[in-house]
Amino acid sequence: MVREIVAGGPEVADIRDVWIPAPGGRPRVRVYEPSSRLAGTVVYFHPGGWVSGTLDDFDVPCRLLAVESRCRIVSVDYRLAPQHPFPAAADDALAALRWVAEDLSPGAPLVVAGDSAGGNLAAVCALRARDRGGPPIALQVLIYPIVDHDFDTPSYREHATGYLLGRESMISFWDRYVPSTPDRDLPDASPLRAADLSGLPPAFVAIAEYDVLRDEVRLYAERLAAGGVPVSVAYYGDMPHGFFTMVNVLDRANEAVADVATAIRAALPTTPADDD
Repeated sequence: MVREIVAGGPEVADIRDVWIPAPGGRPRVRVYEPSSRLAGTVVYFHPGGWVSGTLDDFDVPCRLLAVESRCRIVSVDYRLAPQHPFPAAADDALAALRWVAEDLSPGAPLVVAGDSAGGNLAAVCALRARDRGGPPIALQVLIYPIVDHDFDTPSYREHATGYLLGRESMISFWDRYVPSTPDRDLPDASPLRAADLSGLPPAFVAIAEYDVLRDEVRLYAERLAAGGVPVSVAYYGDMPHGFFTMVNVLDRANEAVADVATAIRAALPTTPADDD
C-alpha cells in the first residue's frame, strides 16, 4: 500500500470526514483545507482498479496537492467492485461532485482529478456533467486514466508483464468492475468510446511511458483536442504506471504533483497569495 512506503505529508489547516448523500448509499469523503484562503475545490478519485484503495492510502498525496494547489481537496471513498460493480463507482463520483458544488463549495471553481481508475472516474464525471446539466468544471486532471478496454494496443503488448501494472491485472480489474461485456462500450465505462468529446472542460493529461495504458491515454488526449477541448499533456518518459502517488519516494512523483498543482492554479480565475 502507498501509505506504508511514503513519508508523512505536510500539515494542513483542517481535515474532516463527511458522509454524503448518493443514490447508492452514503459514501464518505475526506475534506482537506490547506488554509482559510482557497483558490477552488478539487474533487479527487483515487486509483486501485476500481477494486481497492482507501482514503488513508492516498492521504499523503492529497495533503501535498492541497498545499501546492492552494485548493480544498475532497477525496472520495467511492464504492468498490466486485461487491459494487459498474456503474456504482461512477454514480458515487458524480454524487460527490454535485454535493461539493451544491453544499460544500457553491459558486467556487471546481476541478475533477484522478489517476488510473480514479482518472477514469474524473473523465466520466466530466462527460456526465456536460450531458446531465452540470455542475460546471474548470479543469479535468487525468493522470494516466483508464479510458478503454482494448487490451491489444502496442503499449499493452510492450508492457504486458511489467512495471506495477500488467495486461492480466487490467483484464482482472475490468472483469470485476464491468463484468457485462456490452457495458464496457458505454462512455461511462470507456470514455474513449464516447461519440462526441466536444464541449468538455479543459484537460491536463499525464502519460507514463512504461504503462499498458499509455496509448489509450495518448489517443484520448488527441481526441479531446480534436473536439476543441484545450489540452495540456505532460509526458513522463521515465516513469511506470502508478508513480504519481509515490510522493517522497520518487522525485518525479513530487514533480508531477507540482505540475498538476500548477495546471490547477492556472485554470482557476483567481489564486490567493500565500498566507503570511
